[in-house]
Amino acid sequence: MKDDVENQQETRRPRRKLTQQIVYKGKEECIGFATLPDQIHRKVIKKGFHFTIMVVGESGLGKSTLINSLFMTDLYQDRKIVGVEDRLDSTVSIHAQNLDIEESGVKLRLTIIDTPGFSDSLHGKDSIDPIEEYIDQQFHQYFQAESGLNRKNIQDSRVHCLLYFVSPYGHGLKPLDVECLKRLHHKVNIIPLIAKSDTLTKSEITRHKAKVLQDIKDHGIKAYDFPECDPDESADFKRQDAELKAAIPFAVIGSNAVTEIAGKRIRARVYPWGVIEVENEKHCDFSKLKRMLIGTHLQDLKDVTEEYHYENYRAQCIQTANNNNSIEKPQLNKGSNVEQLLNEKDEEIKKMQAMLEAMQRQMTASVVL
Repeated sequence: MKDDVENQQETRRPRRKLTQQIVYKGKEECIGFATLPDQIHRKVIKKGFHFTIMVVGESGLGKSTLINSLFMTDLYQDRKIVGVEDRLDSTVSIHAQNLDIEESGVKLRLTIIDTPGFSDSLHGKDSIDPIEEYIDQQFHQYFQAESGLNRKNIQDSRVHCLLYFVSPYGHGLKPLDVECLKRLHHKVNIIPLIAKSDTLTKSEITRHKAKVLQDIKDHGIKAYDFPECDPDESADFKRQDAELKAAIPFAVIGSNAVTEIAGKRIRARVYPWGVIEVENEKHCDFSKLKRMLIGTHLQDLKDVTEEYHYENYRAQCIQTANNNNSIEKPQLNKGSNVEQLLNEKDEEIKKMQAMLEAMQRQMTASVVL
């Protein structure tokens, strides 16, 4: 009896060594839960990533050129330039294009959402409705797929980032800019950009950035908020993150032309007085935008979309459904046939119980087989 008690205590005693080091073909391998990050890494790499960017702004601000410069491609080869008369009564159209990118074995499915026609019509505020409806529609599709039975292969088409182009020719945000940002800032991560910044001097860019930031603050607009760096991050990473935060809104330049300078082929804009290099941080913030968007903060943009914007939409859907259910409950008046209604409910409950019993029998039979 004493030996049995000692054996039980021995079996219940927790193991102190959760990982073991063994030599396999001359190499040490770790056996235990320390290999979980590697397992997750292989699974995620195999599945790939998906990221969706929407670009919004007035026509002629270089939205298409900037996107082509960011991803070194030409997504708008077949685009036709619309005349002024056609723009007066035009409406915003939503164009989605997919681009597959692979870097060091990591696959990224990139979706670019363009919004040609924004602010072109006489009724500028009507340009916001199609954009807002599209963002809500993607949330609705994801919500329906997440609530369904087959949730293994959900296609994430939610908009993770919105690049909003601000004109360099004004003084801060225009009324249409303010209205658009106020209607969208709770639905998507907004990153403001000052387009065609090569038309401004350095001092003008500094004043324009300050004015845009002040307008955003005064109107209660919430642009994308950079996360705080972890204490264990390197000093170089913290310095780069501080530079990105200080550069908001990014003053950007795009170019589809490749020019050879000092033996190097680079994207640049050539003027009679000199050359503007797109990826030169002394000339513009294009490199900082690219590093933030594709490199350091891509996953955080997806996380904020999932944990904040989508959760707000999901909570609204659930609340609306609960309110509708409470309204649709039958109201029993004195003249209604109460017994008949109760009998119908009893019949429905009996049918549901019969269906459940049949399903249980099928599950039991399948387990036995």
